[in-house]
Amino acid sequence: MGALSDAKKAYRLLTRALKSRSAVQRVRRRLAEREPHPLDHFQIAVYFADGAVNMYQMRQWYRPLAELAKRWPVVVLSRAATGAEKLLEEDGPPVAFVPKVRDLERFIAQQDIKVVLYVNQNTRNFQMFRYGRRWHVFINHGESDKMYMTTNQYKAYDYAFVAGQAARDRLSRTLWDYDVERRTMDIGRPQADHYSGTLPYTPDERVVVLYAPTWEGDRPSAHYGSIATHGEALVERLLATGAHRVIYRPHPRSGVVDEAYGAAHRRIVAAINAANAADSTAQHVYDDGAELGWQLSAADVAIVDISAMVYDRLAAGKPLMITRPADEEASIDTTGYLADCEWLTVEDAARIVAEVDRVRADDAAVARLKMWVQHYFGDTTPGVATAKFHAAVERLMQEWEQWQAHEVGAIREDEDDDDDEADEEEA
Repeated sequence: MGALSDAKKAYRLLTRALKSRSAVQRVRRRLAEREPHPLDHFQIAVYFADGAVNMYQMRQWYRPLAELAKRWPVVVLSRAATGAEKLLEEDGPPVAFVPKVRDLERFIAQQDIKVVLYVNQNTRNFQMFRYGRRWHVFINHGESDKMYMTTNQYKAYDYAFVAGQAARDRLSRTLWDYDVERRTMDIGRPQADHYSGTLPYTPDERVVVLYAPTWEGDRPSAHYGSIATHGEALVERLLATGAHRVIYRPHPRSGVVDEAYGAAHRRIVAAINAANAADSTAQHVYDDGAELGWQLSAADVAIVDISAMVYDRLAAGKPLMITRPADEEASIDTTGYLADCEWLTVEDAARIVAEVDRVRADDAAVARLKMWVQHYFGDTTPGVATAKFHAAVERLMQEWEQWQAHEVGAIREDEDDDDDEADEEEA
């Protein structure tokens, strides 16, 4: 039995290696067909060491980065072949494929990178931290009250761009000896200025409900996913009314750890397909697309798990409910919005139609929502977050120039001292 298990592991490793090698070859061929990157051109780099499975972390930044690149050229430093392949396929920033450290060194030696942005906490980020004389900035891939948002890894970056006061309060409560005021900059949510996509259905009188669960998590404290506990019941009841349209947008990693969770996901998709087959006007949506935006603005009510989607929807300022984790060991930060949100328990999922009606008609809930929007994101007037994002980068560019001038001045002083010593020796 042990020998068979070892053989299966070896086969999986070999298969993975062959797929990776094939992806590397495809990426190199695709890049060879393009014009080479100009020398000393890029000033901002986005470091992305993940593969295709975590592309959602990059996609939400495509449009804000495109706007930023109008002033400071931006490039993505992609370390994984599958991630680079997706970046090249999609409408993202220019890509430098740097799988090995020597590739990374060669590329940054040819560019004028002043600021490096990081969208996640991949351990390979440390391979980039070794390069000084540039700012390393954590921009994350969303705003939430998950424990991920208060990791001590924040201290590894020179700065962090955060959404607003809630993020600063969260870091102040959690991190020891971390100068939040100096090392964080508020930028709101610039992604909200670039909501993308078009409606895949024809609007009618139906109430649109977005159900956007996260994945199952890889440990009890992160068991936030609701597909297997809430999801099947609530989707089944909404599909049955004829008065609701469901947009089902699960996390792309759903089912990677727990097969039962993946099976529940597949049953939901099958139920949506069956409902659409029975009524062609229903136009329920299973949404696994790359674009995020239209879902948040189109839905009358959103149902989400504890994840960044809470705050993506919060920024839209429209009714939402948060699924209460069934696992009592799941870590919940009840010092922020989650202390005042509209919870949806497992029992409530069976009464989802009444819950949707209630949250839409509750004026007090809407007023609370507006207060929390301000606390988390500040001014959500279109364009304000983008202006904050650009202002934060501008500040870093100015600081870079100041440090550069300081170093040049110090070198000149040393050279002058050497000249004086030489003159004294000649005398």
